[in-house]
Amino acid sequence: MFSESNYYFIGIGGVSMSALALLLNSFGIPVRGSDAKENGFTARLKERGIPVHIGESEEITEETVVFTGAVLNSHPQLSAAIKAGKRIVPRAELLGRIAEEYPHVLAVAGCHGKTSTTSMLSHVFAAGRRKFTCHIGGEDAVFGNFYDGGKDYFLTEACEFQRSFLSIKSEVAVILNTDRDHTDCYRSDTELLKAYAKFAAQAQRVVVNADDVRGREIPHALSFGFYSGDVRAENLYSDGEKYRFTVVEKSLPTVRIGLKVTGKMQVQNALATYAAARLCGFSAEEIKRGLESFRGVKRRFERVGTLFGVPVVCDYAHHPHEIAATLSTARNMCAGTVRLVFQPHTYTRTRDFLKDFTEVLSEADAPIIYKTFAAREAYDPAGSAVTLTGTIPGARYVQSPEQLKNRLKESVTTEDLILVLGAGDIYDAVSGILDRSSAEN
Repeated sequence: MFSESNYYFIGIGGVSMSALALLLNSFGIPVRGSDAKENGFTARLKERGIPVHIGESEEITEETVVFTGAVLNSHPQLSAAIKAGKRIVPRAELLGRIAEEYPHVLAVAGCHGKTSTTSMLSHVFAAGRRKFTCHIGGEDAVFGNFYDGGKDYFLTEACEFQRSFLSIKSEVAVILNTDRDHTDCYRSDTELLKAYAKFAAQAQRVVVNADDVRGREIPHALSFGFYSGDVRAENLYSDGEKYRFTVVEKSLPTVRIGLKVTGKMQVQNALATYAAARLCGFSAEEIKRGLESFRGVKRRFERVGTLFGVPVVCDYAHHPHEIAATLSTARNMCAGTVRLVFQPHTYTRTRDFLKDFTEVLSEADAPIIYKTFAAREAYDPAGSAVTLTGTIPGARYVQSPEQLKNRLKESVTTEDLILVLGAGDIYDAVSGILDRSSAEN
């Protein structure tokens, strides 16, 4: 695949696509691309000398065109490239091909926690002075979404959407959980679990979550968990929802770790990181240094500023299980009321998990539901934000940043915390209405 002279990325401003563009650039391969709008990733690409066109009109002269599932076949540039007989490469295929260039590959899969765990692994590899490259589906506080620190190890997220992770053959595969998601791709739990099992079978060694009843059935080399597994956390202590714990490896206490990030789920991500790093030959002390240097990922329980003087925390949670965990964390930190704002991500997910969303969101006090982020999907009233709002007692629907600001103004008090959840454009919407002083800091 790398024999071609250059590549064109449609949707180059996406978190994964921009990282892959930077990766190819690090191999000395000419890259350019287009996106619908400017963002922080397109700015970073331009800083690295990678041309980015904003819009869908640019002619593609390259012979190889990369695209993601977020780009529809009706996209004018993609349609023209197909008609012209250019080589069309899905993002997942390119990621798998890139992974083949590295002697050692660690791939992190699961419905929740991929970004934080991949970032944690990056910090462990840095602490252990290994030569590694990381491809992260978010923005780590230190590494961003891509870091080129050498070509011995490749650390990457492996997404189950459209079975993308089956393009990756790894030395160590990490399966954080097998919660059901992406019902537009998987018709049943059986199909989903078969995909995870195939992903694991392509790896030399596998790390699984022993607390995940379904996932632990997958053959593995090492397991982790709160309640069972080869790697566990004991003597768990929280201080403001930041946890300290002793790692117990096969019944033997090894090291005590104090995380600098918020949330109990981060402990589980840390245990998965520990297990994977041990399979790569890291000492317990090296892992401790790496985990304790991890300061978090953008949009993962990130305090972004204030609104009406009230703290605003944003999180990527868009699955019912993620929402429950994040809401619990927020409540333990808040003296007043957690004012929840949630943006549904895709009509399919909202429709197929409507009962679960209703149940978890009903636990919040008069939640605000923001208009659906459709992503790749066409409108479906059965999975719309309006439909979801109607199932939740006291919920209010808004469809613009200004409406959101007005709703919050009616309810928040100084003791409250505003918790904004979703994987779509809600982050940008909230960023634009923050108190000016906090937004500038």
